[in-house]
Amino acid sequence: MKRRRTARESTSVEPPPGYYVAGCDPPDAAQRALILDWVVSRRIASGWRVESRSGSQVVLVRGQPVNHVLHAFLTVFSCLVWGLVWAGVALVNRVERVALTVDAQGRIVTVSAP
Repeated sequence: MKRRRTARESTSVEPPPGYYVAGCDPPDAAQRALILDWVVSRRIASGWRVESRSGSQVVLVRGQPVNHVLHAFLTVFSCLVWGLVWAGVALVNRVERVALTVDAQGRIVTVSAP
């Protein structure tokens, strides 16, 4: 079974050196897009997927919602035995969302969403 990463084990969200020179002019829109692309590709490699994207912001999601209709049918047809499995899945399973934004200085701002 695949082990889930916790928030503390997440990869660095700082862009690699060379994307822009710190202390000089702030990065333009194209450079900020490259920085965001790099951070998103790192998150995708660790199991996240893109839910929505605009020019300077990306919403990433990890996990799948529980299919309650399917579990309800299985519970009814198994004479309520499947309800134990359904309760366990509903308690353990969660969906995580994160919004990543690139500010004017090229830094990544991360906001956890509900």
